[in-house]
Amino acid sequence: MRTLNIFKWAIAIIFIVMMAMVYRIFNPIHSVFFPKCPFLLLTGLKCPGCGSQRAIHYLLNFDILKAINENVLLVLSIPYLLAGIVFESLLLPSDKMLKWRKRLFGQRAIIVIIVIVMVFWIFRNITMNNMIFIIL
Repeated sequence: MRTLNIFKWAIAIIFIVMMAMVYRIFNPIHSVFFPKCPFLLLTGLKCPGCGSQRAIHYLLNFDILKAINENVLLVLSIPYLLAGIVFESLLLPSDKMLKWRKRLFGQRAIIVIIVIVMVFWIFRNITMNNMIFIIL
C-alpha cells in the first residue's frame, strides 16, 4: 500500500513539473494549444478563473505584477493552497495544527471562500461605465 502511495506522488510530481515547464516556456496568449474559457466565449464575461493560465505563466517567469494583473485571485490563493497541502501531508498533526486546519479549511472557511469568489467574479466584470450607471 505504501509503495502505491509513493508511486502516486511520484507520478503527480512528474506531471506537475512537466506542466510547469510547458507553462513557463509557452505564453497562453500566443499559443493555440491552451484551452480558452468557455464562459468567456459564450457570455463575453470573465469567470473567476479567467487569466489563470496567463497568471501561472507569469508567475513561473517571476513577473508577479503581470500575474496579479491577469488574475489576482489565483495569485493570492497560492499561499492558502500550499497551506492546505501542508495540512494534508502531516502524518501526526498536533492539536494546534488541527485547530488551524479547521479554521482555515472548515465549513465556515468554505462559505467565506465562496463569497470571496462570487464578489471577485462580479467586480471583475464591472467596468467604470457600468459603475457610473449603478451609482446613478
